[in-house]
Amino acid sequence: MGINKLFFKYVSLNVLGMVGISLYILADTFFIAQALGSNGIASLNLSIPAYGVINGIGLMLGLGGASRYSILSAQKKIKTAQKVYAQSLIFGVIIGGVFLVFGLFGSGLIARSLGANNETLVSTSIYLQTILFFSPFFILNNTLQSFVRNDGDPSLAMSGMMIGSFLNILLDYIFIFPLDMGMFGAALATCIAPISSIAVLSIHFKRAINQLKFVFQKLNWIVLKDICYLGATGFINEIASAVVLFLFNTIIFSLEGNLGLAAYGIVANISFVVLSLFTGVAQGAQPLLSDSYGKRDLSKIKHVLTLSIITALVISATVYLTTLLFKSGIIAAFNSDQSTHVAEMAATGLIVYFVGFFFAGINTISTTYFSATDQPRFALFFSLLRGGVIIIPIVLLFSYLWGMNGVWMSYVAAEAIVVLWIVIKMNPRKRIRQAK
Repeated sequence: MGINKLFFKYVSLNVLGMVGISLYILADTFFIAQALGSNGIASLNLSIPAYGVINGIGLMLGLGGASRYSILSAQKKIKTAQKVYAQSLIFGVIIGGVFLVFGLFGSGLIARSLGANNETLVSTSIYLQTILFFSPFFILNNTLQSFVRNDGDPSLAMSGMMIGSFLNILLDYIFIFPLDMGMFGAALATCIAPISSIAVLSIHFKRAINQLKFVFQKLNWIVLKDICYLGATGFINEIASAVVLFLFNTIIFSLEGNLGLAAYGIVANISFVVLSLFTGVAQGAQPLLSDSYGKRDLSKIKHVLTLSIITALVISATVYLTTLLFKSGIIAAFNSDQSTHVAEMAATGLIVYFVGFFFAGINTISTTYFSATDQPRFALFFSLLRGGVIIIPIVLLFSYLWGMNGVWMSYVAAEAIVVLWIVIKMNPRKRIRQAK
């Protein structure tokens, strides 16, 4: 199969899978908005940073472990590759267990620390406790998806994501409305999704194509350090997003209260959907990049990188045009209280904030490229720039100068600065030579 067909096969399957995840994120937001109103959306938004940390651990182990697995497999170092696979799973389950304990005994404290007030504390605590309790499944699901995809089964990885996502949407409706389970129902539906996805992914182990062999073993800190270092970009991106979301929540609450959080909840949740599409493109390209790197096929690396960036830009343009045409309907779907003030703030946010997608797509592809081709230092550097080093001072300054408009503009400015840094500092040909 030619590289173009192979690229679009992997990317389309991953984007489809991420579309499924995106739909259940939107379903969560929509059903919570309809059942619990602005305070429900605010509580969901306050809980997202904790979910981001859990998701980040899974992405780190999945991206780092699967990238190293593909590189070693391409070099015919099969036993070492299998060790990387086993270490990733074992460590993921252990970390998930730690989060589970935090969920059982500390959800209220975590909710307070994330900014919940008397109006949102109970619902935020319920959502957090449920998500944290099921965190081992979230981490294991993310890790397995990456390994199954890199083991030559992207269709099954996509199927796992899609089935989990659509089951979540169905259960969201059943738990929230007919069963009247409120915030707990929304969280429980979300937590059942990775369990069903893992069940689908387990089919891979019965197929002839399967090369993944799990052997229980003690933790090897040298192997784990390599996995985490190579996959740190995924973790840092999620952690940085969580930190930025927390900071945005704090600033917006000080400016506009719970109505401001509700408006930001609309923008942030739709933004999460779009960013997941960029992640789908990056994860689809990653196995091809890692395999080409292992075989030292530098022309193919450059070609896949170019296709990835073009695809991300097309997605950005499509999303932005759609938002301009249908922003009123989009906002109305999540503004069940019909608050004029929430609608006005969200409308401005969608128009301004979403300009940042044109830059965010390029940045997501770039950091994944560095990880996939065994250049974790660059991946870490640009992830740190994106996630906190640049945006934190910018949002503090812009919000002081221009209020809510400044908050929206800060995201665009930060992503644009990182793109400029990549263009100025990193010559593409030089980067490919460094991958030798």
